[in-house]
Amino acid sequence: MKDYLVLISCICFLAFLIPSRFRKYFALGGWASIVGYLFLELPYYFSLNNFVYPAIAVLSVPFLYITAKYLLRDDPRVMQISMIAAVAFLIYAPFGYIPELGNWLIAAVADQTSAVLAAVGYPVTFQAWNLMERNGLQTEIILACTGIQSIAIMLGVAWGVQSTLKQKIAGFLIVFPTIYILNIVRNVFVITAYTEQWFPYLPEIAGNGEFGYESFFWAHNVMAELGALIFLVVLAYTLFMIVPQLGTLADNLYRLYRGEIEQVVRPNAGKTER
Repeated sequence: MKDYLVLISCICFLAFLIPSRFRKYFALGGWASIVGYLFLELPYYFSLNNFVYPAIAVLSVPFLYITAKYLLRDDPRVMQISMIAAVAFLIYAPFGYIPELGNWLIAAVADQTSAVLAAVGYPVTFQAWNLMERNGLQTEIILACTGIQSIAIMLGVAWGVQSTLKQKIAGFLIVFPTIYILNIVRNVFVITAYTEQWFPYLPEIAGNGEFGYESFFWAHNVMAELGALIFLVVLAYTLFMIVPQLGTLADNLYRLYRGEIEQVVRPNAGKTER
């Protein structure tokens, strides 16, 4: 079911790119499908002791309500953020839904990760085309390990607003190589930390019954996630300097969502500019 929701979301956002009077409904369907997917994934996130995405799932509910409310009003701010999502899906879809492309990217990332691991003194052996082993511990490289989601999202941010060709090219040159290279570094760090058992701490929090999982948890679910978040914030700020329209959109969206939330949390505090 959850895989169908991702597909539905993709179809809806791609349909949103086609000018029609139904665009806002396609955008609404895309956002609703994403939120539904996040909630269906909760058991998987909990099995990994990952509480970042469950928190995002909870926060997505008020986001969806506010977004739907203003989509139905044809508000240009939420139409713009929907355009960003649509562009991101347009970039991601070929790799997510054409197996040959997705597997090609996975294989390329796996080979490059293996080469860097060997270069820094932690060589691995391949048990399958995307399955690495070191010290008896195995790590599988999947599409989520390639960085394509982050690349698609940030290119959606860079290309989803009206900008010049020069700005779009600059956005691509900043986003793609930077995220791709840092993702390889991330893979190397996680695999090394896991197979060398760098962080075997607090098994009551980080363990799942699988031998050695604690090191993977701290490296992958905590350190790499936090590092990625900080990096994406810095990257977004860089894009704001290159494409000033993004800064204006971000400020307008902040005012919109903050104003709606304040009406619920502090109904008597007065209205915030929206």
